[in-house]
Amino acid sequence: MMDTIRNKLDDRGVSPVIGVILMVAITVILAAVIGSFVLGIGGDIQETPQASLSMSDNGSGGITVAHQGGDTLTNSDIKVTVDGNLSDSPSTDIGPGDTWTLDTNVSEGSDNTVRVVHEPTGGLIGQSTVSVDSTT
Repeated sequence: MMDTIRNKLDDRGVSPVIGVILMVAITVILAAVIGSFVLGIGGDIQETPQASLSMSDNGSGGITVAHQGGDTLTNSDIKVTVDGNLSDSPSTDIGPGDTWTLDTNVSEGSDNTVRVVHEPTGGLIGQSTVSVDSTT
């Protein structure tokens, strides 16, 4: 009879210990995952550069894009489209005060929607509709 009581008492002591060990393990794993993201170990998140761009008819059948302020744009990271068709990207990085001219895919005598997109993030940097006068 004494052995039966002793076996029942031994079984009860194991369950709380296992429960505590599991809770500690879950807490440690959760803290490690949260800590890795808080400390930036989880990977870098690239943000779309912020820039103020103005676009206008240059009088020669093209469009001039002027960078009026904000982040410098890396030429290899931006894609410029006119009415959905790929156009001229700048040949160098563009900072405040710089300009570049779009001649490719510009429709003279009509409105042209120009979009400047940051390719690594897919974010829109600037968009404008420009009416280009015919040069003839």
